[in-house]
Amino acid sequence: MTLAQLRYLVAIADSGLNITVAAERVHATQPGLSKQLKQLEDELGFLLFSRKGRSLDSITPAGQQVLAHARRLLAEAANIRAYAANVRGDAQGRLVITTTHTQARHVLPGAIAQVRQAYPQMSVHLQPSGEGEVLDLLARGEADVAVISTSGETPAGGIAVPLFRWKRVVLVPREHALASSSGVPSLDALSAFPLVSYESSVRADSSLRRAFAQRGLEPRISMTARDADLIKTYVRAGLGVGLLAEMAVGDTDLETLHALPAPAEVPECVAWAVLPRERVLRDYTLSLLTAVAPQLDRTDLRRAVAGTDDPKWPTPPAWAALRGSIAA
Repeated sequence: MTLAQLRYLVAIADSGLNITVAAERVHATQPGLSKQLKQLEDELGFLLFSRKGRSLDSITPAGQQVLAHARRLLAEAANIRAYAANVRGDAQGRLVITTTHTQARHVLPGAIAQVRQAYPQMSVHLQPSGEGEVLDLLARGEADVAVISTSGETPAGGIAVPLFRWKRVVLVPREHALASSSGVPSLDALSAFPLVSYESSVRADSSLRRAFAQRGLEPRISMTARDADLIKTYVRAGLGVGLLAEMAVGDTDLETLHALPAPAEVPECVAWAVLPRERVLRDYTLSLLTAVAPQLDRTDLRRAVAGTDDPKWPTPPAWAALRGSIAA
């Protein structure tokens, strides 16, 4: 039995039992992966998967047990490698970040640039995804850290570290009726216009829909997108009033658009870093987190992820106060 065989086993399980997809994930050939799986089953003396013809049909009960042990063994092997690399001062490595498009485009570039300057031999791999997919990628072991936002609730699926607080803004073309006011538009005023916002806004449990519902109103969502830049594009095109994160609105946007604070009923959001439990963090991962959120302590982060401490995280600062510390 080898770590490679266990890695192939996990890859097959996480690829929906699709050997072709699993082979691509682990950079192996399909015949080579199938051969290693057969060798592992022969050594164990039982089948890990039931078959239908030449295809895998399901994981056997015994296979489920082996899979759980394999995940733990692979995680510990990764921890040993990470610990050794930190002790050696090894600057090489691969940092995989799963996050939303807004964070990837408008928050992380400056922080990643700082980390790459300190660790030029390290590579960064961004996986921008929808809000509902980010934590799934982390849970499957396909990322080292997830960066996600919620309207106050703590994300599940790992160690959640608060980074900063941010608000939503209302964005309209300069000739729009709302642009003549410098005050905060009410929810009643917004309910009169079609809205363009994030795709999460259509969910029944979205904080935006809840804010309208508490006033007995229904938002008129005319269009949604994952990407804040797309939202701004369609606001310019006149499809509706934009509601998006304050981080996504820059000085150049205000040359053609007018920004207003969102109504007070629309709750503030918190950006979180979610880290796998019982993981040895590489030094460059810590550097990324403290580049985004300088109030964090590296020792607290290491202890929390290792499971040896349950720190009281500092109150996350507002984005408006924090943005100057992140290089553009």
